[in-house]
Amino acid sequence: MTASSTPLHDDRPPPARFAYDTHTWKEIAHLLVNLPVGMLGFLYAVSVLAIGVPLTVTVVGLPLLAVGLLGARLIGRAERARARKLLGVRIDEPSPMPMIGTSGFFGRLWSSLKDPVGWRTMLYSFIRLPWGVLTFGVMATGLFVAWPVLPFIARGLANADRAMVRGLLSPSDELERRIAELESDRGVVVDTAAADLRRIERDLHDGAQARLVALAMGLGLAKEKLTEDPEAAARMVDEAHGEVKVALQELRDLARGIHPAVLTDRGLNAALSSLAARCTVPVKVTADLPARPAAAIEGSAYFTVSELLQNVSKHSGARSASVEVWRSEDRLLIQVSDDGRGGARLDGGTGMAGLADRLGAVDGLFVIDSPEGGPTTITAELPWRDRASDPAPQPGAGRR
Repeated sequence: MTASSTPLHDDRPPPARFAYDTHTWKEIAHLLVNLPVGMLGFLYAVSVLAIGVPLTVTVVGLPLLAVGLLGARLIGRAERARARKLLGVRIDEPSPMPMIGTSGFFGRLWSSLKDPVGWRTMLYSFIRLPWGVLTFGVMATGLFVAWPVLPFIARGLANADRAMVRGLLSPSDELERRIAELESDRGVVVDTAAADLRRIERDLHDGAQARLVALAMGLGLAKEKLTEDPEAAARMVDEAHGEVKVALQELRDLARGIHPAVLTDRGLNAALSSLAARCTVPVKVTADLPARPAAAIEGSAYFTVSELLQNVSKHSGARSASVEVWRSEDRLLIQVSDDGRGGARLDGGTGMAGLADRLGAVDGLFVIDSPEGGPTTITAELPWRDRASDPAPQPGAGRR
């Protein structure tokens, strides 16, 4: 969820009037309190900078500044609460201090020192002292000599206060949106990885492992019968040989589900042609790629097409389908179409929602165009990264 301030027209107070209503008294109280609050904030900001900056030549200076910026965040929270209570300005709280990509003491220290929320609050604290002197003087004088028009004066000064709070204490929309997306995507990636590990474990336990256990038992019995009944032992060895073939096929299928060798060895075009050959409907594959993308992007594209073609086989009732893959500037585009019955949607129970989440976790897009009666066209986008930017694969990686 992106943190952003509520639009101005949603929290705008009623028009100022000559009569002193509740909103007017709240605005006057806010403007009068500006002076003591501004003094405290100004003293805090000056103390942090006056002590922390000279001490940056020592080992304690930067940590002191980092702690001071964390304290500035608390001042900003208190000021947002005061503006919300007295001025009716509703501003969301910024995200907690971002620690993504930081490691160790120095990583966290640097993340704290470059915190934009803390620095904007420090600037706010500097500005508030002269502003607080002005608003306190005007309000205190106006209560005695300008009380008939004081509501209008208070409204003007309060609107300036509202603009100041929104400008300096509101979260940065783009930064907050990106942080929220990264936090959400990180959760999706972790959940997806955990689900994939459980699937691999289940497939190994229920498939190849069970067959290998039965094979070991069968070979043990054949060994016991080898001297007593050679013909029965030979039959049991033949059965074990058949079990070995089935177990090997299951292991190949499982390996293909993790990362197919054809994708590593020959690239996306050949891997998609292999997927099309296993689909139950004829599939035309068109891949126009000037080079191979990064391994992670290539794998995401492969498994996206794999799941979409499985849906074509199981749910579409189509007579034909097509897969197109091409690069457009810094994006890898995938389009899978079929002439089936249509009606595909994210909440249809066909895994579309999970596929959209996986693509979103890597800055991808997923668009479904599937009216009832068909045809269905599903477009997926992935960020393009050159393969040269990936770590070099180890010799024999991906071969099974």
